[in-house]
Formats: sequence, structure tokens, C-alpha cells
Amino acid sequence: MSLFAIADLHLSFSSDKPMDIYGGWWINHTETLKNNWLSMIQDEDTVLIPGDISWALRLDEAKADLEWLSDLPGHKVLIKGNHDLWWTSIGRLSSMYRDLEFIQNSSAEYGEYAICGTRGWICPGENNFDAHDEKIYKRELIRLEMSFEAASKKGCKKFIGMLHYPPANEKMEPSGFTELFAYYGTEKVVYGHLHGRDAYENGPKGIIKGVEYFLVSCDHLQCMPLKIL
Repeated sequence: MSLFAIADLHLSFSSDKPMDIYGGWWINHTETLKNNWLSMIQDEDTVLIPGDISWALRLDEAKADLEWLSDLPGHKVLIKGNHDLWWTSIGRLSSMYRDLEFIQNSSAEYGEYAICGTRGWICPGENNFDAHDEKIYKRELIRLEMSFEAASKKGCKKFIGMLHYPPANEKMEPSGFTELFAYYGTEKVVYGHLHGRDAYENGPKGIIKGVEYFLVSCDHLQCMPLKIL
């Protein structure tokens, strides 16, 4: 039983948003991703998917994408990304697919670990960070802490973290997210959102204050899910 992660699938089976226009690893990326997935992941494995799952605007449009994902091996744990506008009530989503688990103010389990996460937001210190960003940033911190608290109430003491946005600004300064991950003794954190060779450097990687960070956006991983445990 292994734990993998890959973000930013940007599926569009029912919406007119092909990723091929971006070139590189986005050309036929769903076929490449599926082939890599099938070669690596078994039914007993778990895959973390930190947001930007589907380009759909409504849940009925997203069903083709979610069904494609559900048909792949493994148990999938998902959080919302900034483009997941189809994401509706967590209760409805959780009832739709047996092997898709949606985190929102909650946590998931992987062996002795709890998977805790939220979408996140840009962090203080970014260019043009304003009062509106501050409001969303603080709300996302509350949601991340609620996720940790939900896991702690179950008796969990080992944690894996998920965010869609990077947990720090481009200067790699500490943030409320990195402080929460360190406070709870989180072992590993995965995040996405960053695309393109220049942007890949704008998020933390490696071990910082005892927490190991991984950028797992689909193009950064060349459509190859990353095994983290």
C-alpha cells in the first residue's frame, strides 16, 4: 500500500478546454497520465490530488471527469483548487463515488496517517496582496486548522498535508500555513498550482522546520504521479 500525489489534472472531457494549447507535457496529457497511472498504481494504493481537477463549471459537467478519475486504480483523496468551480456541497460529492474522498474542513485516513488540507491562497508578502486576499487567506488558515482538529479528535498523531496553492510566498517566507504544518508535526506536504519552468521555483521544496514539501503539479511531474510514502 503506497501513497502517491499529483495535482492540476485539468480534465475537460465535457468542457471545451483542451490543455494541448499550452504545449509540452500538456499535449495529450490525459492519455499520458492514464498510462503512467496504470503502470504504477494498484487498487490498494492512495493518491492525493491537491486541486484543479476539472475545468467544468457545474457538477453535471464534471461528472465525466470524475468518472474517468474514479475508474483509475486506487483510492483518491481530493481538495478543491481555484479552478474547481463545479465543487458543490461536500455531502453530495462524498455520496457520489466510493473511491473518491473529498476533504473540506475534514480529514482522510491513510494507515496510521491523517491527510489534512484545504485549498489555501496566496500568502502575505506576494505582490499586490490586498485586504481581499487577507480575508481569504485567514479563512483558509481556519479551514486547515479545522482539518487538523478533525483528525486529532479521531486520535491521529501523524499527518500528511495538502494545499492547492503553495504554502509560502515567492520569497519562501514563513506563513500561517507553514506554521500550522510545523505545529502539528506534519511529515510531508504536497501542493500544486505552479505551472511552467519559471514558476516551479516559486514554492518551497525539501525539508523546512522538519516538514518536507513537494510540488506535484501535473506538468512539473511530467504526468507521473509521485510516490511520497
